[in-house]
Amino acid sequence: MAGILNIQLKSLSGNKETNLKKVEHYIKFNADKKLDLVILPEFFSTSTAYKDAPEDENGGETIKFIQKLAKKYNTNIIAGSVVRKIDEKLYNTTFAIDRMGEIIAVYDKIHLFNYMGGTEGQRITAGNEITIAHFDFAKVGLTICYDMRYPVFINQIMKKGVQIIAMPTAWLVPNEIYENEESKKYAQEMFVSMCRTRAYDNALFMIVCNQTKQISDAYCGIGNSMIISPTSQVIANAGDKEGAIYADIDINEAKYMKQLFPIDKID
Repeated sequence: MAGILNIQLKSLSGNKETNLKKVEHYIKFNADKKLDLVILPEFFSTSTAYKDAPEDENGGETIKFIQKLAKKYNTNIIAGSVVRKIDEKLYNTTFAIDRMGEIIAVYDKIHLFNYMGGTEGQRITAGNEITIAHFDFAKVGLTICYDMRYPVFINQIMKKGVQIIAMPTAWLVPNEIYENEESKKYAQEMFVSMCRTRAYDNALFMIVCNQTKQISDAYCGIGNSMIISPTSQVIANAGDKEGAIYADIDINEAKYMKQLFPIDKID
């Protein structure tokens, strides 16, 4: 069994110190559990104020801090995403860090949110490579947020032999939608359904880690960070609350489901 800790945050805009303290608090609070993987949301250290203080190519002081946590608590960590600057270009990047505090994989977000008023592509440069983190307990495909809307892309990652797809996200809605109970409920149900479908269609675990509540002047995170099984069962859901959810998962379940339905061999 593998122990998964999924940390849902209400990251404070531009306040790295406080946001990183929150991360350590939730890891420390769960340190008595078997921690094989900790996952953090997109923009966990800055919220959407990332352009004011991008990190360097290696993730800067933020990733150095996460590396120390990984080593201190003997856990692998997927450091949601930070925005890093390389040759005057900004990239929305996930860092995968092993128990020794070493960076073992780096993924630059491929599918940027440029629709329905989104302008991510005006600031961020898209990545172009599928990235797999080879942890000591499983192979984990790295994705970020809007990658969810591309089922063929998720299918391509699955065919690399992963048992888990990790998806840090800041899945946001405008304030007027969040404050209307009916529209908020619809947005959350759509998000949950999409995540469950990706897990089921690809016979793997989906670990989706989101922001929640008000995270900028205009937008709120819809929460619902989840750990989802290959049969689409929601093993744990954080709802709207800031905090951490934990589950023990059997990695062999993903392998078994592919024996029953060999979708990794079907075009």
